[in-house]
Amino acid sequence: MITQTLTELAAALGAEIIGDPTLEVRGPVVTDSRQVVDGALFVARLGEHADGHDHVEPARAAGAVAAVVEHPLDVDIAQLVVADSTRALGDLARHVLDVARAHGSLERVIGITGSAGKTTTKRILAHLLTSLGPTVFPEQSFNNEVGAPLSMLRTDLTTRFVIVEMGASHIGDLRYLSSVARPDIGVELQVGLAHVGEFGSVDNIRIAKQELIESLPASGTAVLNADDPQVRAMAEHTSAAITWFGQHPTADVRILDVRPTAAGVDVRLGVGDTELTAPVRLLGEHNAYNIAAATAVALTVGMTGQAIAEGLQSLTGGERWRMQALRRDDDVTIINDAYNASPGSMHAALRTLADLGRAGHRTFAVLGAMSELGAVSADEHDKVGRDVVRLNIDQLVVVGAEARQIFLAAEQEGSWGGEAVYCENVDEALAWLEPRLRAGDIALVKSSNASGLRFLGDRLAAGEVTE
Repeated sequence: MITQTLTELAAALGAEIIGDPTLEVRGPVVTDSRQVVDGALFVARLGEHADGHDHVEPARAAGAVAAVVEHPLDVDIAQLVVADSTRALGDLARHVLDVARAHGSLERVIGITGSAGKTTTKRILAHLLTSLGPTVFPEQSFNNEVGAPLSMLRTDLTTRFVIVEMGASHIGDLRYLSSVARPDIGVELQVGLAHVGEFGSVDNIRIAKQELIESLPASGTAVLNADDPQVRAMAEHTSAAITWFGQHPTADVRILDVRPTAAGVDVRLGVGDTELTAPVRLLGEHNAYNIAAATAVALTVGMTGQAIAEGLQSLTGGERWRMQALRRDDDVTIINDAYNASPGSMHAALRTLADLGRAGHRTFAVLGAMSELGAVSADEHDKVGRDVVRLNIDQLVVVGAEARQIFLAAEQEGSWGGEAVYCENVDEALAWLEPRLRAGDIALVKSSNASGLRFLGDRLAAGEVTE
C-alpha cells in the first residue's frame, strides 16, 4: 500500500484515531494475522468462522503498526475505529487508487466480470500488461467485497495498471465493487447459469453483471462479447466507447480460427484489416474468447498487435485447478479443472477432452457437482451426463451424491455397460481410477469448488494410490 499517516487514513475511512495520528503505515493491508509483516495494517473483520478482533494482539506481536477495528480494544496498538471494517477495506482501496491516480503512475483500472472465464482472462491480460509497466492483479481468485479491495490495496505510486476481477452473488455486488475501483475499462465475458440458484434467473444475472458497464465513465471503454445476446444488450446501458470481441463479423477483435492442440490452442484473430496469430498454452477452444477479450483491452491501452502476439505466445500454462494439465512420469495426463464449474464451463471442458481424445488418447471424465444452480440443477446435471456420451468420451466417473444425476443421465442416454461408474467419495474414485490409468490416457477432473475434486486431481497427478 502507498505510505499513509493515520490522519490520512482516518479521513478516508471516517474513523476515530486511537494512538499517534502522525504514525505512518508503510506495509501491506491484511485481514489474516498469519500474513502480518512489519509495518502492516491489520483489518479486524467479523468473518463466518472467526472474529478478527480476537487476532489483533497476535497481529501486533507479528509487526502490525495499526489495526482497523469496529470497537476500541485494550491492545497496545494504534487503532482506527470504524462502523464496518469490511466496508472500510473498500474505502481504503478507493482512497489508495485515488492517491495513485493523482500522485502516481496509475493510468487505467480494468474491471473484468462474467459467468465464466474471469480468472483466465485476468491472467492473460496481466501477462500482457506487465510488459508495459507495473501491473497489480489478483494472484488468486480474489473477486468479492474482501478479496477485490485487498488486491487493489497492493497498488503503489509506480503502478501503471490495476486489474480487478469482479464476482457477483447478488444484485448490487458489482455496483459496490465498481464504486470502489471506479474502472476505466469494463470487460463483460458472458452471461451464463453460474449462481443462477442465488440470482433466480438469467435475467437477474445480466442485471447484476451489467452494473460494471453502467459504472463506466463516458471517457471509458466497455469491452463486450459480441456473440452473447445478454452482453450485447448491455451496450444500451453505457455512454462509454464500446469494443466488441467474438466471432461476429462486425467484432473489433474477431475470432477467425481456433485449433486445439495437445499443448493448448492456436488462435487467429482479426483486428481491423490485420491478423494476429499465436500458439497459446491454454487448453480448450473456449479460451479463444478469453484471449480475444484480453487482446481487446491490450489494444485499448496502446499495445501493438505484434507485442500482443509475442505476449500470448510466451504465456505459461494453466493456473492451478483451472484447466491445469499435469503430465505424470508414466505418461498419464491429468487436467485438473475443479475450482469452478457452471454448465457452460463444464461443456467447454468436456469438448476439450473429446478433442484431445481424437488424437488417439483414451479419455476419462471425472466429474462432480456444479454448485448454486437452484431449480435448474437436476436438468443441468442431466445434460452433462448426456454430453459425455454424445462426445464419445471413453469413461465417465461421477463422484458424490450431488452429482449422481450425471451418472444416471449417461446410462439413460445409452451408456455403454461399465463405461459410466458412480463413486460415493474422492477416496473411492481414486481407488477405482488408479489401477485403470495407463500411458497416453487423459483424465479431466471437473467440478465446483465445494465438491473437493480439485484435491482428487492433485492426488491423481501425484500418482497416489489408496490402500
